Amino acid sequence: MHELLIKNGRIIDGTGSPWFYGDIAVDKGRITKIGKLTEDRGTTELDAHHQVVCPGFIDMHVHTDLFILADPLVEAKVRQGITTELLGQDGIAAAPLPDAYKEDWRGNLSGLDGNPDISWDWNTIDDYLKKIEAVHPSYNLAVLAPHGNIRMEVMGLEDRPATDEEIAQMQKVLRRCLDEGAVGMSTGLIYPPCCFAEMKELEALCMVLGEYGVPLVIHQRSEGDEILESMDELIDMMKRCNAHLHFSHLKNCGQFNWYKTPEVLAKIDKARADGLEVTFDQYPYPAGSTMLSATLPPWAHDGGTEMMLKRLEDPELSRRMIHEMETALKGWDSISKWAGWNGIIVTSVESEKNQNCVGKTIVEIGKMNGRTDYAQIALDLIYEEKNAVGMIDFVINEDDIKMIVKHPAGTLGTDGLLGGEPHPRAYGSFPRVLGRFVRDEKVLPLEQMIRRFTSQPARIIGFQDRGVLREGLAADIVIFDPDTIIDQATFENPRQFNIGIDKVIVNGEIIIDEEKAYRKPCGTVFRRNYSRSVHVREEG
Repeated sequence: MHELLIKNGRIIDGTGSPWFYGDIAVDKGRITKIGKLTEDRGTTELDAHHQVVCPGFIDMHVHTDLFILADPLVEAKVRQGITTELLGQDGIAAAPLPDAYKEDWRGNLSGLDGNPDISWDWNTIDDYLKKIEAVHPSYNLAVLAPHGNIRMEVMGLEDRPATDEEIAQMQKVLRRCLDEGAVGMSTGLIYPPCCFAEMKELEALCMVLGEYGVPLVIHQRSEGDEILESMDELIDMMKRCNAHLHFSHLKNCGQFNWYKTPEVLAKIDKARADGLEVTFDQYPYPAGSTMLSATLPPWAHDGGTEMMLKRLEDPELSRRMIHEMETALKGWDSISKWAGWNGIIVTSVESEKNQNCVGKTIVEIGKMNGRTDYAQIALDLIYEEKNAVGMIDFVINEDDIKMIVKHPAGTLGTDGLLGGEPHPRAYGSFPRVLGRFVRDEKVLPLEQMIRRFTSQPARIIGFQDRGVLREGLAADIVIFDPDTIIDQATFENPRQFNIGIDKVIVNGEIIIDEEKAYRKPCGTVFRRNYSRSVHVREEG
């Protein structure tokens, strides 16, 4: 008698191989048998007739780093079929976190990762992972070591180049983070303090990644105006480091840049042909989402949130910010220039005073108040909310999304901010791809898209026991109806669950059963283990 028996499913195993009809038996959180199990019985039996049975989906870009500490089951995610999330994105995340910077860092993260009511009582990656374990999550989590946190631990939040001694110290902190279980390093070259770093600093850290055999997961410095130049410098650097390059939320922003997308993908193909491992994730929507203060030029963030707010009090500095937001700077993308103020929607604020701004564009906020100085309205909002403002920005071409979806090096990431009225990608990314791009528009065969959701990301972040349906591996499983699956979340009404995902199973436990969601302590907090040879190279 098996603990769980899934019968009559259309099995897609995650490798890209064609589907087949069969049954799956699960015991003690593992897949024990796959095949025609006509004589087998289960304590719990599920009939998956007419449904797809596949590995659980791995979300390669998330911002639930703080929310998971407040809620062990983020329902917006698991109802999409997500059984594993990769935390620690964009170089600015929860850990490591020195005590001296906790308050400032909390303000810095609030527009991106929210500000749930939790105790900020951790310092290291190890502390943070233990804190997640203590809330007994209902699904699996792994973490990247964020470059900005590492830099902050060594040299604070100043806008200046790191010294050779500071770079060496950052390498030591990165090694500590990896030894504590991080699966790679992230950076976000538009976010402070990552944007203050010279390429020399980033290259030194990537040399460590090459030693450990883990990826750099990067929000590159340009995703539009200078995207080709940005990619060239990263590819050249990563060849020298012999390290894996993974682009976060690959896209090409701004209407006047959209023609570059074929060349963007050609650069990835060329780098891979030259022997460099290059992969990426993306989200399937024509708009991005981040904190509103990302519209400010990099120098405005020097010293952290408190210093930025002080600069906003200075009329001369505010005028300079507005000018540079309108014109952009070499090496810095202006999101407000790309989207226009009518293409930027406020998604979250903390104060009661500005709740009427949520869900409105900056232009609409101006109309409510009889104002047309839209850039100043954005600055005022950032100041009044102490940086805790999220936004959506419409900057991406739908045809480019489909072109990128077709590329075999890709994976999917929701990149969903969860506060206020969020981007619909937080609720609908995976079902949107399966329903719209696979079934309706036939951009890719279903088996290939499932590979991008499962075995491909598992390989990138070093999971050996999941991402594929195979005897002996972890029983992370999704059961869905390929004929009905579709996202329901919209920009106007984003907090809507999808249609078509029937069951989500994590380590053998059913946590989504049609309309029901169960908070069970069945999730795993991954710590990647590294061979002794890494430390021999470091010490030798």
